[in-house]
Amino acid sequence: MAGLTNLKLSLFPNSCSLSSSSSLSSNPFLVSTSIFRRTSHSFPKIFAFSSNDIKVGSNIEVDGSPCKVIAWERGCIREDHIANYVTGNSVEKTFRAGSKIEEANIYKETKQFTYKDGAQYVFMDLTSYEEYRLNEKDVGDKAKFLKEGMDCTLLFWNGKVIDFELPITVKLTVVDVDPGVKGDTAQGGSKPATLDTGAIVSVPLFINRGEEIMVDTRNGQYMSRA
Repeated sequence: MAGLTNLKLSLFPNSCSLSSSSSLSSNPFLVSTSIFRRTSHSFPKIFAFSSNDIKVGSNIEVDGSPCKVIAWERGCIREDHIANYVTGNSVEKTFRAGSKIEEANIYKETKQFTYKDGAQYVFMDLTSYEEYRLNEKDVGDKAKFLKEGMDCTLLFWNGKVIDFELPITVKLTVVDVDPGVKGDTAQGGSKPATLDTGAIVSVPLFINRGEEIMVDTRNGQYMSRA
C-alpha cells in the first residue's frame, strides 16, 4: 500500500530495572548496589522525527518500547528490521509515510566488568563504585568474550539497563590448541583454539598455546596476534 512504511521488528532479551540488592528476589535479572551515595543521571531531551528519516542506527520507541533500526529497504512500502531492546519477540509494525516517530531516550555509560559472582556478572562504575549485576541469561553469548577488567558499555533507557556492548576487539589468550609445525606460517589453513574465556575460535595453523590474539567480538573471528 503506497504511503505506508512497514517495519519488521526483531527483538532482544528483556530489559532490567535498576534496584537495590534487597530487591533481588523481585527482580532476578539485575541488581544495582552502591557503597557511596548514588548520583542521579541526567537524561537527554526526547525528540520526534519523521518515518522518512529512519536509518540504520536510529533509536525509536515503538508501542512504548525502545528499538534500534538495524536494516531497511527503501520504497513506497519499506520493511525495516528493528531490534527491540525489551520484549525479545519478532513483530511487524507499519507507519504511515511521513508520520512522526518518537526517538528512544537511550544513553550509554562505560562500566568495568569486575568479577563473576556465582551466576551473576558484576559491572562497576569506577567513579561512584555503583555495581550492576546481570544474570547469565542476560549476558548470553557475550560471556564468551567477557574478561575481568574489561570496559563495557551499558545502555540505559528510562533509568533501566536494557543492554550492554562488548568492545569491538578484545585481546585473549590461547589456552588449548594443537601445536603448530614447521611450515604452518604459509597462507591458508586453520584450526580451532580455546581461549581463556572459554570461547572457541578458528586460528591460523601457526598459532600456539599461550599466545595472545585479537578477536572481533561481533563475529568471533580471529584478527591477528596481539
